[in-house]
Amino acid sequence: MKDIKIAFFDIDGTLIDINKKIISEKILETLARLKQKGGLICLATGRAPLTLPRFQGTDFDVFLTFNGSYCFNSEKVIFSNPIPVQDVKQLIKNAAKIGRPVSIATKDRIAANGTDQDLADYYGYAGLTVEIADDFDMLLQEEIYQVMMGCCESEYIAMMKGIRQAKITAWWDRAVDIIPADGGKGKAIEKVLEYYHLDKSEAIAFGDGNNDIEMLQSVGTGVAMGNGSEQLKAVADDVCGHAADDGIYYYCLEKGLI
Repeated sequence: MKDIKIAFFDIDGTLIDINKKIISEKILETLARLKQKGGLICLATGRAPLTLPRFQGTDFDVFLTFNGSYCFNSEKVIFSNPIPVQDVKQLIKNAAKIGRPVSIATKDRIAANGTDQDLADYYGYAGLTVEIADDFDMLLQEEIYQVMMGCCESEYIAMMKGIRQAKITAWWDRAVDIIPADGGKGKAIEKVLEYYHLDKSEAIAFGDGNNDIEMLQSVGTGVAMGNGSEQLKAVADDVCGHAADDGIYYYCLEKGLI
């Protein structure tokens, strides 16, 4: 465990408690001490690059955004994996048939063709409001890394009808992120480890939602939060305390990582 050289962190429900919505001093201390010991720290999130939080005194080394579809560091883009445009267009059609608006994300912008309460509340977790864009159709000429929408599990089949190269990933029961079929945080971590010439045994990851399952399976030590989903805990190597109780801090302290 002391040979860990890189750590991946989900944000919402992991670094930040969903209800408190702010990062604690103990978690900031954890990140700082991991870096002081020479480790790399990485954000692995469904958020877009432009919506990443900035934590005072903390400089992350790598960012895995859009659930791993767009990964970069301060020097270059490490991995780029957009959704094929034909699938994006079909997803928009499918959503319209079930009366759902959608939000699409390029690396520089997030825009929607409408909104509903589920989508608005989903945006709210990142402190954002839905931008309904007059030029929504024009954005389809750019690379789309993620489609977001309010959607419950009973709507999944209708949403994915005719979709060949995209899949649903979700950490909340009222909304989904739709990403490339061959994408996800797990694949992104493989690309990052390859870039830094690190073995998976040298990597640890923390997450709380079902969209973190592949992430935890792609590192040597996958840790589920105490507030995490039961499906995630079932595949995790270990479980730490609740995000509201600084679970990551106490886990890293106990394991000698900080």
